[in-house]
Amino acid sequence: MTLETLIIQCKKEDAKAQELLYKRYSSILFAICLKYSPNYEEAQDNLQDAFITIYNRIGQYKGKGSFEGWIKRVTVNTVLQKYRKKKLYDIKDEQQIEQEAPVEVATDSVPLDFLLKIIQELPDRYRLVFNLYVLDGYSHKEVGELLGISDGTSKSNLARARNILKEKIEQYESANSA
Repeated sequence: MTLETLIIQCKKEDAKAQELLYKRYSSILFAICLKYSPNYEEAQDNLQDAFITIYNRIGQYKGKGSFEGWIKRVTVNTVLQKYRKKKLYDIKDEQQIEQEAPVEVATDSVPLDFLLKIIQELPDRYRLVFNLYVLDGYSHKEVGELLGISDGTSKSNLARARNILKEKIEQYESANSA
């Protein structure tokens, strides 16, 4: 079945088409959910929520631009909306902006699975800002708009995330250099 036909059938709420759409894109979208979630189980829940949103809003996709890009945006927004509701941000954060040089990591000394694990372990507000800014390339202004926070709070949370990650990487390197 072509992607265009699949989308048309999903717009008609065809269960078989929805299943095919899930099978085609679940691994890609799960990777996004995993990146923004604190653990595997919550990432699974977020994936299910994202697909429900995709099925409910697929009629809004007009065929302009990449369908994969559209479902990725829907997924990110679905996950972020969940965390926005938790009121993760405190206004005083904005006034405690720390300027921090980028953390440099020798990629051969720290395994990727360890890096992903420590990113997932970050508190929600730091993890979301870190992922949006560093991994997805959003500006602080865009991060602020997505999360409902100020640019300054985004910068502050990014600096804190980097400091936490830097400490954990240094601990890992010192424990594994002996």
